[in-house]
Formats: sequence, structure tokens, C-alpha cells
Amino acid sequence: MKQLLLAIAPLALALCVAPELSAQAPKKAPASPHETITASVGGKTITITYGRPYVKGRKIYGELVPFDKVWRTGADEATTFTTTGDLMLGSLHVPAGTYALFTVPGKEGWSIILNKVAKTWGAYDYEKNKAQDLGQTAGWAKPNPTPVEQLTIAVEPKGAKEATLSIVWEATRVEVPIMVH
Repeated sequence: MKQLLLAIAPLALALCVAPELSAQAPKKAPASPHETITASVGGKTITITYGRPYVKGRKIYGELVPFDKVWRTGADEATTFTTTGDLMLGSLHVPAGTYALFTVPGKEGWSIILNKVAKTWGAYDYEKNKAQDLGQTAGWAKPNPTPVEQLTIAVEPKGAKEATLSIVWEATRVEVPIMVH
């Protein structure tokens, strides 16, 4: 009997301790929380999902986000751009669908790229998927009058069928016109 108790005791102890060990500590807030924004333009819905990194005292454009290199336009997974109807993003015709939104920040202007491979991690596979680009258009960069700590992407309606895609972070604001067909 004593041997049976000695054999069972470790198992009983493991069963008592296991729930304590498996209890998860409270989840820490992500360093770059994710956000989904939605806007209605001309009866169509535009949805953008992206990671929102913070400046945290860093120099962003030209350092953390290099000039003239493809950027995921956020943190973590590539930013996604979804439209329920055909539209023009700058000079780019965009059919209804979901795309990865990449940017190439420049000192004077930006390139805005939509790629048909919407689900990808960052811009690491961009070169491999570059042939899947829907296309690109110009974004107008200008100083933002008030520095913005957390990356903010918005679709700002400007009329019945028009809006502006804005990307604002640190002291930079980039705008691209949107027109729904």
C-alpha cells in the first residue's frame, strides 16, 4: 500500500499544480496595437487594417523607416486595403477586393502600392510577390503641423464620391485622393 501511495503521490501533486502552471498571466498590450478603420464613400465601403506603432522618441522617416525602400505601412502583418466597389486611388484603378498596402517613403514624395497578395508578414516577401502588384500611385508628403506619436491611417470623405487616404506619423502627412466610380 505504501508503494502504491508513493507511486500515486507525484501524479496527484502534478494534477493539483498543473492548473496553476497552465493559468496564463494577463496578456501584455501589444507594442503596436492593431486597428481597423472603415469609411463609406459613394455608397462603397473602404476598410483598412494595420498595426499602429509609436514614435517612442525615435526618428521615423529616413531612419526607422528608410527612404526609398518598400515599407509595410504599419507594424507586424502588411496593412490591408479592402474596397467593396471599384475606385481610383490617385491614378490607380482599384477593382473591388482586398490588397496589401505598401508604401515607399521618399524625401519629397511617396509611392503607394497595392499588391494582390493581401495576407503577408510585413514587407519581407514583397520582392517575391512584386509580380502580383495591382499597381502604384503617387502620395503627396508634407509636414504635419502637429507631431503624431502613433501611426494613424484614415479615409476622410470629401464629397459624395471622393475622399482622401491619409497616413500621418511623426511630423509627416501623406495624402492620396480616392474617387469611387
